[in-house]
Amino acid sequence: MVDTDEEGIEDLPPSAKLVFKVLEYDGPLTQKQIVEESMLSARTVRYALERLGDIGIVDEDIYFADARQSLYRIEEPMTADGGVDDSGSSEDACCAE
Repeated sequence: MVDTDEEGIEDLPPSAKLVFKVLEYDGPLTQKQIVEESMLSARTVRYALERLGDIGIVDEDIYFADARQSLYRIEEPMTADGGVDDSGSSEDACCAE
């Protein structure tokens, strides 16, 4: 699971939380793909992505397969030295007891 600012996520509407979970589980997606996966309207997904972007959780990149679209992904949490914090993202860490 991605370690994020939980207080910011708790304040979001349910649609934004759903978009966050879709991106968390299905990886980088275009807006159209998020609409298909979440079964939300395009307008709702746009609003959710805007809210997630406002609190710095979602990163928008160019989608090279079709430059008219953007690719959205969950931003990786950074450590103090500027590296990527992967301490909580290991799948094996949750299951190795």
